[in-house]
Amino acid sequence: MAKNPAERSAPTLGSAIIMMVAIIAFMPLAASAQQSTIELKKTATCGCCSAWADRMQAAGFEVKREDMSMGQLMQFKMKHGIRKNFACHTARIGGYTIEGHVPEREIRRLLQERPDAIGLSVPGMPLGSPGMDFGESTEAYDVLLIRKDGSAEVYAHYPAKNESELPR
Repeated sequence: MAKNPAERSAPTLGSAIIMMVAIIAFMPLAASAQQSTIELKKTATCGCCSAWADRMQAAGFEVKREDMSMGQLMQFKMKHGIRKNFACHTARIGGYTIEGHVPEREIRRLLQERPDAIGLSVPGMPLGSPGMDFGESTEAYDVLLIRKDGSAEVYAHYPAKNESELPR
């Protein structure tokens, strides 16, 4: 039993240092967890958006899905810097906007490199991109880096693959 209630609740210098070290040690984990959560906005009827989310989950991301009307989705896109290079769904991760069927590899690269940009876009719905991978053939497509001034540049290129080129 403690002699004095003040003695019982007062932290020692050693315990305060241990607490501070623990907080500092776990800060990167909290930031990492935030960077591994994708907030996906889509319409309720889009199956390829759900397939993309499934691919991202399989790649280790946590995906929080929210269905919304097309009008709400377009407002969300505009609010987060997507003015052109549209696709069917929009996501946010680590302060960036991800528009469309962007591969997991490019999202991880974006989060590692941290460019001064709005985010990434795969315009349209190219066959063979994540969530649109329904066969052995794929279309060539580009992943665009959307700069803060609205301009875009090729961040990565994925070539076409025809059934005849794939190993059997």
